[in-house]
Amino acid sequence: MPIWERKRLNILSLENVDVFYGKAQVLHGINLSVGGGEIVSLIGRNGAGKTTTLRSIIGLLPCAHGKRMLDSSDVTKEKPHVLSRLGISYVPETREIFPNLSVLENLRVAEVAHHPGDWTLDRIFKLFPILKDRLRSRGDTLSGGEQQMLAIGRGVLSNPRLIMLDEPTEGLAPLFVKAVKEAIVSINEENVSVLLVEQKLKIPLSIAHRHYIIENGVIVWKGGSSDLLNDKKSVEKYISL
Repeated sequence: MPIWERKRLNILSLENVDVFYGKAQVLHGINLSVGGGEIVSLIGRNGAGKTTTLRSIIGLLPCAHGKRMLDSSDVTKEKPHVLSRLGISYVPETREIFPNLSVLENLRVAEVAHHPGDWTLDRIFKLFPILKDRLRSRGDTLSGGEQQMLAIGRGVLSNPRLIMLDEPTEGLAPLFVKAVKEAIVSINEENVSVLLVEQKLKIPLSIAHRHYIIENGVIVWKGGSSDLLNDKKSVEKYISL
């Protein structure tokens, strides 16, 4: 049995979660888990429900039915700031860096939700050396790849137990894709669990332990990387391989 499987006690679980936008149901009975030391991917097309799932996990969208569990505790009713303090970090697709603040000031924002742990500014600069070179640069002067590194660095600096990354490689140049991919692996090696949202299989297959595929707000497939490779015919109707 792989090491990651032996230590996979769930940090996060969604149990039969339904989510609505107004009267329209957008998530249907979602069951999803992320274990200690895991990288788990959530894959699907645009509009499939990936971002909605992340927003429901961090409490930005209420669970109409079902439960959100952190370890063995029911945190379904908790607000985003409470879930952040409990160790969940969320890096949205839009990055949400402060354009008028410098790189250093953006990173220091994370210290508000800082938990005791090993992640410090110096370690973030080792993870993304280019951020140290751009320390005094305003957020709006950074390239897309640099902004993504800043967003991830800020998310990690809070010393989370689980970090959720919404399409962190989308639209990036190959050099930045490589750097972000390597950073995700390095973060995970420090026993930070990762929930990675992507549209395509390439990155998840290379670094994730388990995968979920979502379509129209429903989990339609789940399994390991070898299962995914062996089940292309079932999967290809949901995403482009």
